[in-house]
Amino acid sequence: MAEIKPFQSLRFTDKAGSIQELVCPPYDIISEEQRQGYLQQNANNIIRLELPKGEQPYAAAGATLQEWLDKGILKKDDKPGIYIYEEEFSINGIHAKVKGCIVRVKLEEFSKGIVLPHEETLSKAKEDRLNLMKATHCNFSQIYSLYMDEEHRIISRLDRLSQGKPVTELTDGQGVTHRLWIVTDEEEIRAVCRDFADKKLYIADGHHRYETALNYRNDCHENGIGDGGENDVMMMLVDMEHPGLVVLPTHRLVRDLAVFDEAKLLDDCKAYFDITEEEDLQSAEDKLGQLYKAGKKAFAFYSGGNGYKLMVLKDENVLAELLPDKSKASQGLDVTVLHTLVLEKIFGIDADNMAKQINLTYTRLLEEAVESVRNGKAQCAFLLNPTRVTEIRDVAAAGEKMPQKSTYFYPKLVTGLVMNQLF
Repeated sequence: MAEIKPFQSLRFTDKAGSIQELVCPPYDIISEEQRQGYLQQNANNIIRLELPKGEQPYAAAGATLQEWLDKGILKKDDKPGIYIYEEEFSINGIHAKVKGCIVRVKLEEFSKGIVLPHEETLSKAKEDRLNLMKATHCNFSQIYSLYMDEEHRIISRLDRLSQGKPVTELTDGQGVTHRLWIVTDEEEIRAVCRDFADKKLYIADGHHRYETALNYRNDCHENGIGDGGENDVMMMLVDMEHPGLVVLPTHRLVRDLAVFDEAKLLDDCKAYFDITEEEDLQSAEDKLGQLYKAGKKAFAFYSGGNGYKLMVLKDENVLAELLPDKSKASQGLDVTVLHTLVLEKIFGIDADNMAKQINLTYTRLLEEAVESVRNGKAQCAFLLNPTRVTEIRDVAAAGEKMPQKSTYFYPKLVTGLVMNQLF
């Protein structure tokens, strides 16, 4: 099963400045304005490597990496280790911590059933990441993956190994505190590696980067370069039942339809949904939450004003009829219900249209979804419940993938604490 290894991480030295000024969120959620802000605060911010800009951005990233190594801004740790990483945060009135370990993981084809994806990817994003890897031969951010451990032995071991003071601690602009411990004891490392010998890994966040790592490995082999490091990728591994795991919903915004007839839409939806008029938009999250706990498939449809329409699926068996080739896990997803019965069947927005985001965009913020409708950028919004972690596991185990933007793990892993130089 999963083969994990310690590694000698590249990390920022004191020459680079305060670690608080050197890290950043994942590249794909950073605007250009935010990018410039990070660089104005500290020119050594990891964003220069993770999201390079200019006429030859990838070559620039490669040159910057070498410059930082030469100047001692980045330095490789003296010994191989595993890196225990914890995030402490508050959201929706809940205070939580989530902890896992950052390691090298041997790349495996999805067909082997050892590393399992759950979400579709976009080719443009993979091309960008591949060009960056070819220029730098480095992972600057971790792929976020989950594993099953019914007895929770691994997290117990990690808790024991991280009882002392962390080597790095910082609180980011979102109020999330990040802590890092390094384990270099060889026996402890061997024990952790053994713990994963019978585990499968379920990708939670980072599908593009994993597929890119596979393509990068293959390219290295075809061109006779590398020293074996290209066969691995850096991952953060977290217990699937960790109490600190939080998955947020990703809401759907419909825009730019040539014809948008709300009355006809709702009338057509009545074939599949019980629809009730709700007067107070502020109640949407609570109503959806109650239905979520009851195991119902439900959405809030918003098209303006102070109220919304609550849509509850009448019969879940309809998905089995429409998608007979899909597993029950896929058929039962909220996003599958919405995409199949409403967006595709009634709106006529097919999968290719969704992938290209022609008439469909996404946001995790309910307030942004509402404002997009009110300011006319979107014709309507569908507010969703989050995908359950168990649903992610079951869809991946069935060898299937969810639609894009089906999950949003919170908080995101910070970029810049540890880096994996492949060779």
